[in-house]
Amino acid sequence: MKMKKTFMVAAALTAAVTLCSLALPQENEKPKNLKVLSKNISHEELIATMRGFNAALGVKCGYCHAAQKDDPKKLDFASDENQHKDIARSMMKMTNRINKKFFKGTEVMSVSCYTCHHGNEEPKTKPDEAATK
Repeated sequence: MKMKKTFMVAAALTAAVTLCSLALPQENEKPKNLKVLSKNISHEELIATMRGFNAALGVKCGYCHAAQKDDPKKLDFASDENQHKDIARSMMKMTNRINKKFFKGTEVMSVSCYTCHHGNEEPKTKPDEAATK
């Protein structure tokens, strides 16, 4: 009987520790394959940046990120297989150079994806006809 109580207490403690560890906030996995963004970017900053791209281009994450090979319903954020990701990197470098050269890196005056894209995948090269009348 004493052995049974000891086993039950040990099992209960093990279960409690396991459940408590699952309830603790899990540390976000560090992003992989960052080539333009800071490697020290926080998870929150990265998500905010990506949401900014979504809004500026009117696209979803799959526009730049490739699907996982083993589960096409999920994205492989580290993959470079989607050509739009490399284009986005080039655009980020370009806007960084423009902002540094012409706006001294201030956010008050700067260019961003939205400056040209205005919520469209491709920037317009001329005004809409309705806007010119």
